[in-house]
Amino acid sequence: MTESRTKPKAKRASRASGAPKPTAKAKKTANAGGKSKSGANEKPASRPIDRPIRDLGDWREETLARMRALILEADPEIIEERKWKKPSNAAGVPVWSRHGIVCTGETYKKVVKLTFAHGAGLPDPARLFNASLEGNKRRAIDIHEGEQIDAAAFKALVKAAVARNGPPAATKSPPKAGAKARPAASAAKPVKLLSGGNPQIAKGDGDAPVQAYIAAMPGWKSGLGKRLDALIVRNVPNLRKAVKWNTPFYGVEGQGWFLAFHVNTRYVQVAFFRGTSLQPVPPGASKTEGTRYYNIHESEFDEAQMASWVKQAAALPGVVPWS
Repeated sequence: MTESRTKPKAKRASRASGAPKPTAKAKKTANAGGKSKSGANEKPASRPIDRPIRDLGDWREETLARMRALILEADPEIIEERKWKKPSNAAGVPVWSRHGIVCTGETYKKVVKLTFAHGAGLPDPARLFNASLEGNKRRAIDIHEGEQIDAAAFKALVKAAVARNGPPAATKSPPKAGAKARPAASAAKPVKLLSGGNPQIAKGDGDAPVQAYIAAMPGWKSGLGKRLDALIVRNVPNLRKAVKWNTPFYGVEGQGWFLAFHVNTRYVQVAFFRGTSLQPVPPGASKTEGTRYYNIHESEFDEAQMASWVKQAAALPGVVPWS
């Protein structure tokens, strides 16, 4: 008797409020993205990352959590997830991505290992990489119990890795059935390369035109452009960027421009507008008073010296006629 009275009540509640449907939907959403009222602003993969980290329960937990926090500080838009789950590691491996894998985090008995997918091509002036040094692609940082990592240098490494990955290539959605094909002229036109292979980019302020220029630099020069840009961003606060006369310019807000670079056939030429005031003076002479050049050929980039020049140049009064 009790059972027969309970069922009608459940049906009436269902018809009146429609509660079962929203409940099922909420469960589906939570399973798919980890979102709920209590965590609406969390990244979808944050919780799956959190739980196995907390399960470690020793110094490795603290270390991995600290490094994860630095990764998110370096790029709040980075994506977190766990991959490569298997019986011996049911939780999987923490992976941080932005337009491709940036790095992974693994825990072993004696070390926490952070492996950068393209570490061999990243600037590492602080020499954080201390493992997987023999390859030509990956690099890793092994952290032992009690060791501390330079937070600023590590975040700079993450930013450089994101910059190296670059934005994803644009993809076209398949045409709808019966739709007429658009003329080829509507497709984005390739960037024209001027004398010496220098990209022709419209004038503009901000990071976007600079990134467009770097993406259009031919061959190995594009990778060098990304490294130059990341190095300047890392070393200069209140940075200002623009493209003028098919050349990226860098300056400090309110102080004018201190540096620009330009593609030539065999090298990338960096111009320091107050170069004669730098120590040591950059080697390339210029007809413009005060300006000195540093010509970078393939595989000849002295990042430590460049960082020193950039810091010095940014501290000097910039050139204002082009502002």
